[in-house]
Amino acid sequence: MTEGGARRAAAVCLLALFLPFAAASFALPRAAFMAEASAETTGASETLGAEAASATEAAAETAWMEAGAATEAATEAAAETAEAAASRGEAVAEVTTGRILYERNGGRRLPMASTTKVVTALAVIARGGLDETVVIPREAVGVEGSSVYLREGERWTVLDLLYGLLLRSGNDCAVALALHCDGSLDAFAERMNALALACGAEDSRFVNPHGLPAAGHYTTARDLCRIAACALRDETFRSIASCRTHRVPDGGAGARVLHNKNKFLLDYEGADGVKTGYTKEAGRCLVASATRGGMRAVSVVLGCPDMYGHSAALLDAAFARYRMRPLLRAESYVRAVPAGSGGRTCRCACAHSFSYPLAEGEEGLVRVAEELPACLPLPVRAGQPVGNLQIFFENQLIFSQKIVSIESVKKGFLDALREIAENY
Repeated sequence: MTEGGARRAAAVCLLALFLPFAAASFALPRAAFMAEASAETTGASETLGAEAASATEAAAETAWMEAGAATEAATEAAAETAEAAASRGEAVAEVTTGRILYERNGGRRLPMASTTKVVTALAVIARGGLDETVVIPREAVGVEGSSVYLREGERWTVLDLLYGLLLRSGNDCAVALALHCDGSLDAFAERMNALALACGAEDSRFVNPHGLPAAGHYTTARDLCRIAACALRDETFRSIASCRTHRVPDGGAGARVLHNKNKFLLDYEGADGVKTGYTKEAGRCLVASATRGGMRAVSVVLGCPDMYGHSAALLDAAFARYRMRPLLRAESYVRAVPAGSGGRTCRCACAHSFSYPLAEGEEGLVRVAEELPACLPLPVRAGQPVGNLQIFFENQLIFSQKIVSIESVKKGFLDALREIAENY
């Protein structure tokens, strides 16, 4: 969090703590307030007369009314300050599972400015060919907004353009990549929308690769959080988004050094991404990620004046409340399943462990279900699927994998005789 953001947050917190006590003081029943004022004026009324006492009472009443008005004004000011610091939409997710840990206005359709480039980058990475050379076309030169100032005819690799896209938010890089991948911005937008849907973004639509204002170009904080979680599970994306400086070799217009514009990487402990964005229509937007205590979380704020400070507060809250809890340890999960007859068994196991972000007290909402046969028919070969293991959270499936045999069990002579006898 920046120093200014920290000061603003501290001021709001102090004000929020103070106001309930101030309100309680000023909200004393008027009769009690007046009784106290009347008691103080008893002595004076004996010497000054009823007229002086009446004037004192009137002054006390005026003070009470002014105090109440001041409290109401302070409360409204605090509410306005909190609203100004908040975003138009926000969400936080754990990266490996994609669980949404928190959201406010998470399903509200909003413009997202250059955070669009999270989708652009992931779409390019998923296509492959990162070492391909791109000859910069005229259409990618002089694109409005943020730019690395590409020149027509320059030669960049796809990977270097991705660094220009995410570190410098180059709109020209976005256009160059889109045209290289699909030949037109419209065709690339179709690729972006398909990828977003595959990431679980059900209420988003992309019409360009850079995020400049356009009709029908929108997302939600929840959707963008899901997309960012998918992106951060990709090693290449993660490496670029967390990079602070990248050198691009001379491609015809001189070598360049790209410095990451995302100040969150410098200001927040454990920060490892992701992308800033701003347009007048969208306001300040930030996709921020960090890793602490073995948990990686990603936050999205859209239309947020203090995007760095508010993102830090959201991630702080997520790390304070949630921990990654191991629900399945593959190394210790072994089941002996009856195999054939004669009391023999076959050892079976799961290949992958699984952890899930849980808050204190949520362990009771987890249920593990095994599906295994009462007896395995022979022969059984090693690696053969024999059942299923499923894990549910609040009765929703969150993990599933095959249970497989980890040894072979052959059919013996006595097994064959038993089968003949049973079928005779």
